[in-house]
Amino acid sequence: MDFSESYSDSVGSVSAAARSGSLAGVRTLIQAGLSLDVRDNRGWTCLHEGAAKGHKGCVREILRAAVASSTLDFRLFVNAQTHEGETPLFLAARLGHVSVVKLLLKGDADIDLQTNDLSCPLYTAVDGGHTEVVKLLLLKGAEVNRSHTASCWTCLHLAVYKGHGEIVDLLSANANLESFDDHHITPLFLAAQYGQLTCLKKLIAAGAKVNVQASDGATPLQIASQEGHEEVVAELLANRGNPNKMCLNMWRWPELPIHAAAQFGVLKRLIPVTDRCIDRGLDQVSPVYMSVMSDQRGALQLLLADGFSPDAQDSEELLGLKCPLSLALFLSFLSLETVRILLSAGATTHREIWAHTPGPGSETPGLGSARALTEREVEGLVKECGSQVQNSSMWMPLLLKEQIFMMSKTVLSQGSVYLIFSSLSAESIPSLFHLCRLLIRDVLGSASVTKTTVLDQLPVPLLFHHFLQFKDVQ
Repeated sequence: MDFSESYSDSVGSVSAAARSGSLAGVRTLIQAGLSLDVRDNRGWTCLHEGAAKGHKGCVREILRAAVASSTLDFRLFVNAQTHEGETPLFLAARLGHVSVVKLLLKGDADIDLQTNDLSCPLYTAVDGGHTEVVKLLLLKGAEVNRSHTASCWTCLHLAVYKGHGEIVDLLSANANLESFDDHHITPLFLAAQYGQLTCLKKLIAAGAKVNVQASDGATPLQIASQEGHEEVVAELLANRGNPNKMCLNMWRWPELPIHAAAQFGVLKRLIPVTDRCIDRGLDQVSPVYMSVMSDQRGALQLLLADGFSPDAQDSEELLGLKCPLSLALFLSFLSLETVRILLSAGATTHREIWAHTPGPGSETPGLGSARALTEREVEGLVKECGSQVQNSSMWMPLLLKEQIFMMSKTVLSQGSVYLIFSSLSAESIPSLFHLCRLLIRDVLGSASVTKTTVLDQLPVPLLFHHFLQFKDVQ
């Protein structure tokens, strides 16, 4: 049965009158002896209907009749719960009907009775931003620090999340500022996470801790940096937020706020206050790695301009990569611009880093993908290629594109042989005839023109097939 939709054939007469706000109708029906305790398919009584609609007169009339009734237990009637666990007070608070809330509280309504999903009148009033209802409930002694819902949020958590600054002020006077949810997140952490600057300032002024850590060790400064809330970052730093407090990320290495700072303005604020040991220190990871990994070129240039090393530290154990340049080459299928930035900043080049470069036609790489070839394997492959000179037109273009092969000892020792295609003398400039062939092969794809099935689809003479396959020079 649907407990959110009212079925008209299940609604009692007094309930229908209370819902419509007909005070005269409610009074007439009560005087005629109709029952007040008839429930519809949702478990609602006439008092639920009047409270939900904010019909103060109808609610007052129903309460008077309930007090005078010899068949009703007044307290049970006032605190009757729907199939969802909602009381008349809860419904009035949820919709901000402060005058009805006053009447129900005078009628001995239970101020803290929870619903099936662990909400209560104060929590739902906070959710709706009903400041006057919140004031009244707090004045009447509503419980402030109890946790609600499956996430264990308190009313203060919810007020911060919703950005209700005035309600945060009201709750802060008596609430536990360091209450935490199921992930050990406090209201101040939540303010930092969602960029609620006003609420953050109010909590700091009330004495909330700015360096509190969530269950994964993250701090408010870390989460604000990650989300790009520059003003929140500035406020936390101005109030002794610690930029060097570490947490463990998904890769299990120590992360600082500067690592999480993807937004340019946030990074500018964190660079001057972050301990530079992360730049080259052992068991650390430089933020240069992070800017390369996330393809944040502006952030990378900012870090390098401020003195961070383009070589950083050897992170082979933590990331499986020796330096930022090897990571940039690993991701070069996206763009070579990051590689250029690092090289321009003086990044050291050495043979091992080329092993991370994906070859043409390779699948998009990811951390933990297939290993690079060993030196012995590379030399063996180059030697095998050298024995297939008759087919060089097929494998040479691909070989020249692979940086790891170009660093082979064999290739380096016989450079003139392998570079003949790229370093021609003025007398050896190819003819326009040959250049056209190379352009056509490039458009079609070198791999395609080796296949007879592909060439057969071209509406050209057989002689042209031979031309594309270099048969005229073999």
